[in-house]
Formats: sequence, C-alpha cells, structure tokens
Amino acid sequence: MKRYCARLGGTLAAVLLAAGIATGSALAQPIKLGELNSYKTFPAFLEPYKKGMELAVGEINASGGLLGRPLELVVRDDTGNPGDAVRVAEELITREKVDLLMGTFSSAVGLAVADLARQRKVLFLASEPLTDKIVWENGNRFTFRLRPSTYMQTAMLVPIASEMHKRRWAIVYPDYEYGRSATEAFKQQMIARQAAGSSGIEFVETAVPLGKIDAGPVVQAMIDSKPDAIFSSLFAGDLTKFVREGELRGLFKDRPVFNLLGGEPEYLDPLKEEAPAGWYVTGYPWSAISTPAHKRFLDAYQAKYKDYPRQGSVVGYSVVMSAAAAIRKARSTETAKLVAAMEGMSVETPFGKITYRALDHQSTMGAYVGRIAVKDGKGVMTDWRYADGAGYLPADDWVRAHRPAN
Repeated sequence: MKRYCARLGGTLAAVLLAAGIATGSALAQPIKLGELNSYKTFPAFLEPYKKGMELAVGEINASGGLLGRPLELVVRDDTGNPGDAVRVAEELITREKVDLLMGTFSSAVGLAVADLARQRKVLFLASEPLTDKIVWENGNRFTFRLRPSTYMQTAMLVPIASEMHKRRWAIVYPDYEYGRSATEAFKQQMIARQAAGSSGIEFVETAVPLGKIDAGPVVQAMIDSKPDAIFSSLFAGDLTKFVREGELRGLFKDRPVFNLLGGEPEYLDPLKEEAPAGWYVTGYPWSAISTPAHKRFLDAYQAKYKDYPRQGSVVGYSVVMSAAAAIRKARSTETAKLVAAMEGMSVETPFGKITYRALDHQSTMGAYVGRIAVKDGKGVMTDWRYADGAGYLPADDWVRAHRPAN
C-alpha cells in the first residue's frame, strides 16, 4: 500500500517563515486526511480520482495550507471488502491519527465505514458510494456524502423515461447495494409517475454478479422477456460486455435504453466506436463544459497531468476541497466542530457551488444528463444538461421519516 502526501516546497516554506510560522510546529504537524478506497478493484475510476485529490492538495498547500499547517493525504486500499475497510479505517484513526476519514467507492464498503464513524465519533466524508441508505435509512450525524445518490441520479432520468409510456421494462443491475438501490429507486419513481391513468407498468429484473457478468445468457434472457424499454445500472467491465453482446444480438434495436453512469468517460471511453448511440445516461461531458469553474479545473488538471479529467477526477478534487472548507470554517480539526461546520456548508467545485444539507448531510452536487452519440470514432454525450442535485432530493418530511434521529 502506498502513502501519498503533498509536501510544502522551499518557496512556500520561506513564505510561511516570513509570516512568523515556526517550522518546528507548523511544518512538522500536518493536517491528515485519512482516505480509503478500492484502488486495485476499480482502477478506471480511482486512478483519476487520486489525481484529482492530489491536485486539490497541491493547490491548498501552495496557497499556505490550512490553519497555518500543510495538508497531507494518508491513502489506503480497502480491497472493496467491508471487513477490510473497517480494519483499514481503524488503522487510519488509531495508528495514523488522521483528523477525518473520507473516500470509499463500493456502497457496501461506504455503509460499513459510516457505521464505524458513528461508533468512533469521527467525521466521514463519503465521496463516491451512491446508496441512498448512507444518508437516509442508515444515516448518522458523523457521515456526509458528496455525490448524488442513486435516488437523485435516477430521478434525473425518470421524467424522460416516464414520458415514453412504456409498459414492460427490463432491468439489469449489479447484485450489490448500489445496483439494488438504483433498481428500487427506478421502480418506485416510475410507478409513482405512471400510477394515475396508467394501464400498469411491469418490471422484469436481472441481477448479475459484480464484475462477473455472463453477458450472452443475460442478454438472451432479456430478449426473451420482450421488454418495451431497458433500465441498467451496470458499469465498468460489466457494462462493456453487456453493450457488445446486446448490440450483437439486437437487444437494443427499437428499444429506449437508460443507464446510470453510462456517460462517464471511465466507462464510455473504452467502448470507442462501439458506444451505444441513443442511450439516455448520466455522465460527464468534460470537453464541452464551458463554465468558469470547470475551465479553471480543466486547465489545472491538464497542465499537471497532460491528460483529460474523468468523473473520478472531479470527485477526488471536490472531496478534498470539501474537507478543506470544513476545516477552514470550523477553524479546527476537532470532530464536533467539523460536523457543525459541514451542516449547511457550501463549497465551490468544478460543477459549481454545492451545499451539504443540514437535514440529511447529502450534498447538492448534480450530474450531467444526456444521450450517447459516436463522434470521430468515440462515444460522447450529446443534448446534455446539468441537473442540479438540489432539485432531485426527496421531500424533507420523507427524509425525517426515514432517517434515524441523530
């Protein structure tokens, strides 16, 4: 396992000394962000994610650090296993003495670390796990979540799907917390929208082992079910295999397809000219976003890495900037003060300003919604728009009814 940290250069050290900050105290006592993630399990997303984090840390330290101290990342791999993740998180807390925890990719891992944060009373900033439970049914006062949840991203696609008035939906999903959560969110929202005056809606579900899809039989079973439309939450290698087999067997012909995350470069780029044109997706059209906030991020990222950012890059950058904003606002690294600072806190990200709601600790980060097209031999998002997460959250009364009292 590697340990990554951003260190102050000589020039910055001189500036700090000139400002009267003693090297013996300030430079020797960094603020530690304890980050754990499934780097070996999901490298397509998490390698760019790590770069995004390091870019943010470098910018913060170049501007003087936090509270007169440098910022340091202490990074560990959780192997994508909840039990290993809890052990790693304990190590970060007890041995490394980190000031807070952040990260995780798998929803099952995120839930396990969130429960540990509750028990140990340490701040946990969940960057990537998308399950709704992490802020609602299993929510706790020490856990905050950055990315829009499965409910939120599904809600961005459901208005389009419901307007098609398709009766029989085939659903395919990875059989773990994220996929099950996305499937339930889609079904509930579609039923709610089509209940009045509808002749009924049917769902035929297919669950596949994460990372182990047998695409041929899965696609054939879906064809045999004769669906009118398809909803998928597959990603990474499972998505690639599903797309190729589905195109070969004609599954997608004359059927609208909706896929969470399918427009993210991590999963779209490997398909190249095989990208499934016409699919409705959430994603990240990095090359076409012209907002000032995104342009600043894009320019800095490309200058540092000579590469284009992925969705993971934005998430990694934004989670560090969120932690830094909490520390600045709290003027402390004490957990109670950090928790109080994050409730209702706003922070600038490459997607614009987001807010961590005090009600449920869910951020209002949104996602881009559009369709897939093939241009110059590769998949791109077209007809896209940014869906602000604030507009896709459940009602406050629903949250109060489903979230445990702090």
